[in-house]
Amino acid sequence: MWTGNVERLAGANVGVGFKPEHAEGALAGSHSVNFFEVHAENYMGEGGTPPRLLSELRSRYPLSLHGVALSIGASGPLDREHLARLKRLIDRYEPAMFSEHLAWSTHNGVYFNDLLPLPYTAETLARVADHIDEAQEKLGVRMLLENPSTYVAFDGSAMSEVEFLREIVKRTGCGLLLDVNNVYVSAINHGFEPMAYLDEFPVDHIGEIHLAGFAEDHDDLDARLLIDAHGTPVAEIVWQLYRRTIARIGAVPTLIEWDNDVPPFARLAAEAARAEKEMMSAIGRRRPAATELGRPVRQGAMQG
Repeated sequence: MWTGNVERLAGANVGVGFKPEHAEGALAGSHSVNFFEVHAENYMGEGGTPPRLLSELRSRYPLSLHGVALSIGASGPLDREHLARLKRLIDRYEPAMFSEHLAWSTHNGVYFNDLLPLPYTAETLARVADHIDEAQEKLGVRMLLENPSTYVAFDGSAMSEVEFLREIVKRTGCGLLLDVNNVYVSAINHGFEPMAYLDEFPVDHIGEIHLAGFAEDHDDLDARLLIDAHGTPVAEIVWQLYRRTIARIGAVPTLIEWDNDVPPFARLAAEAARAEKEMMSAIGRRRPAATELGRPVRQGAMQG
């Protein structure tokens, strides 16, 4: 279990994912963005423009480091070389937050360019907890674990996702990254109530919130299917869920994710400004009673 110091960015901060093409606008300082987040794997090379830009950015703003390839849920051991590269990044840039995904992406030395779902069983729980313990010990930082967006569920799961996350926190001392868009995507895809999920979420352990846009499709049965696409503005229903969550738990550092069809920096900064406005407004509101918000239309689960 992680027992080191826990450093947190102050709650009332909003950030965006940093893209090199936005360097001029981000470094100019004429915006209200408070911190920036980068995918760790994009900065593991030595020398060149990316490390130089990130060093300059880090000298002016807090940084959140978001990993996408540690494969916390993999059946095999963690990649020690990847952990070493992460350690060098953390030592060099001293990020305010480090996060990873509740997912797996490797098997027998093969890397899959995707974040794949897990069954929520006692065996998976023990494996994920062991991997988080190892990562936190090697990296010397507390990890924030992000709830996934999923498109299939497992008949063999013995607990809910929220129960799984709560037990992971209890065993490892890690924190949580609440991705509100992922909650809504999974709720529609699996037919559960998103606000009920958020009501059960272990909110005392949230260190960061993500907001993003989703894409819509239909499955083979013509049921509505949402994709965590990160290529559009935050949807109004996600803003609504965010407001209700903040009204309940208070200010939490919040990030706008926009990784595909990336707009000009000013557009990203405007989304961040809205997040700040929504946060400040929600803090002063009494939490409303839970209702059936964004009623899902797809029922059942697929066997995996």
